[in-house]
Amino acid sequence: MSAEERETLSLGLACGHSLRTMATVLRRAPSTVSREWARNAVRGPYRACTAHALASARARQPRRPRKLLDPWLWQYVRTQLTEGCSPEQIAGRLQRAYPDDMGKHLSAETIYAGLYVLPRGTLRSELLAALRQARKARRPRARGTDRRGQIPNMTPIAERPAEVATRTVPGHWEGDLIKGARNGSAVGTLVERTTRLVILARMTGTDARSAREGFTKKLRHVPALLRQTLTYDRGKEMAEHERLAERLAIRIFFADPYSPWQRGTNENTNGLLRQYLPKGTDLSGYTQHELNAIAHRLNTRPRTCLDFATPLEVYAQLRHHSPVALGT
Repeated sequence: MSAEERETLSLGLACGHSLRTMATVLRRAPSTVSREWARNAVRGPYRACTAHALASARARQPRRPRKLLDPWLWQYVRTQLTEGCSPEQIAGRLQRAYPDDMGKHLSAETIYAGLYVLPRGTLRSELLAALRQARKARRPRARGTDRRGQIPNMTPIAERPAEVATRTVPGHWEGDLIKGARNGSAVGTLVERTTRLVILARMTGTDARSAREGFTKKLRHVPALLRQTLTYDRGKEMAEHERLAERLAIRIFFADPYSPWQRGTNENTNGLLRQYLPKGTDLSGYTQHELNAIAHRLNTRPRTCLDFATPLEVYAQLRHHSPVALGT
């Protein structure tokens, strides 16, 4: 706050006005005025001259050095970024690998701040390009809308077994298509809700037949015990869902309109996949072998929701306790 603002605040408080009223007068957030008062009202009423002197003294105090100035941490972050990890995953993995060494702990926010503040020139461009969204400046992600059509004989998600929501029993999948340039090509995505294991299916087109054939080829390799349900959105490409369900002996449920959070695992995975399958590219050129390699990259990344273990590590634990193996 400026000296003039502090003087106005001091006079207003002396006249008995509340902090919220003074925030309106100053056109400041109430939280800003509240912090100003809490920091600078020392042993008595708020005084502008005292508050300004205290604020100036604090401003001259040396700040703690940025953690990312530590050479080891900076090199670790750079290496992990180039291997495809996000700042959140890097921070979580550091805490998992060095639980008792606070000097090697970082928050995701610290990493983001370091990436957008510390580097310069070519180094900055390379590091920001390694981020999944590769943005030059930080901004919130815009929320999209679902404009796809209806399909017949859908079983709504409300009829899905309650055990699916708990994620305690493996074998429940979420599916979707990610589209290529001008919606002329697509790749099928499948994610198992408990382990977050990802399967990618090559599609010959974007129609219902292509979706049915692509998903059938991949899911038929999954043992029946780990192929219980599939939750999908209301895209027209699932018009042949009844044939798919009959062929695979799997129950298919459809999310409510405009409710992407009901398939949140798959939506999040699609966002991660855009690092490897960027928007505006022709996806028909990817072979199944290349898609398998991309899926492997995701399946060996640490995940926040898995306490920074990887999907394959979680699956290995499940497989150790179960005679059934999951094939991709």
